[in-house]
Amino acid sequence: MRRVCLAAVAIFAAVTVAQAQSWPSKPITVVIPLPAGGAVDTMVRTLAEPMRAALGQPILVENVGGAGGTTGINRVARSAPDGYTISVGTWGTHVVNAFAYTTPYDLAKDLQPVALLPSVPHWFIARKNLPPTNLKELIAYLKANDGKVTSGSVGPAGSSAICAYYFGKITGAKTTLVPYRGGAPALQDIVAGNIDMMCDLAANSLSQVRAGTIKAYAVTATKRWFAAPDVPTVDEAGAPGVEVTNWLGAYAPTGTPKEAIAKLNAAFNGAMADPEVQKRIADQGMNLPPPELRTPEAFGGYLKQQMDKWGAVIRESGIKAQ
Repeated sequence: MRRVCLAAVAIFAAVTVAQAQSWPSKPITVVIPLPAGGAVDTMVRTLAEPMRAALGQPILVENVGGAGGTTGINRVARSAPDGYTISVGTWGTHVVNAFAYTTPYDLAKDLQPVALLPSVPHWFIARKNLPPTNLKELIAYLKANDGKVTSGSVGPAGSSAICAYYFGKITGAKTTLVPYRGGAPALQDIVAGNIDMMCDLAANSLSQVRAGTIKAYAVTATKRWFAAPDVPTVDEAGAPGVEVTNWLGAYAPTGTPKEAIAKLNAAFNGAMADPEVQKRIADQGMNLPPPELRTPEAFGGYLKQQMDKWGAVIRESGIKAQ
């Protein structure tokens, strides 16, 4: 009997090891908490094919919008922690929304970091006939017209709203937010001169800046944006510290096996190392993540720092999703 039990234990252990080593054995679903066709959707689909080749399984992209992205994130947070359902989203959908919304999940407890993905800075844009010609003049103009200058925001608690509040907190220059359902209608109103300015995702409005239909004052990054090298950083332009970068990240349900996390991380990083993928990411105006932040552990540390920083800012602001 003892021999039979030992044999059974040995078989069970062998099967468990084999299952761990064979991951993945079925398709992997990447849930994007945003509509199809946007920058995040495009980026994930760009990564999907090299990831499929690396993992040996199809990568299925599923767009689950609603409630500012919290619906899609909750779908992953409540899924089986087996590595077959993961979430990819932005600083806005995952970090900002964790504080601006009352979520049915706890980002810090229910999801674990997999990989830091490309990022894009915000920048301050304005209608082309707004009087200030540079950021210092803009700050002075906003202070002289306290609350009279209108600033577009995607939703009442989106990244544009947080950026506008943070800009005001650091510089003392305040605007009146005008919420929109999306970035496109907000940009159209800036071009038309119906609103004055916006802290926008730089990739969204690059073509309009290049066309001269609007103007850009500064990028909210520590380095100039490669897609518009003539536009200064906020530090260079006179508003040091106003840094707002919308980075993307991948997450899995807490409890997902380390082997699965490691393989997913390697697949994401391998895809981003592909020259063709790098070209397509650059064409979208996005920056690759720093090499030192590409492990799950390093991304976890960066995520905590971002949660601490922006949680404090959002709580102080009182900004909440309606």
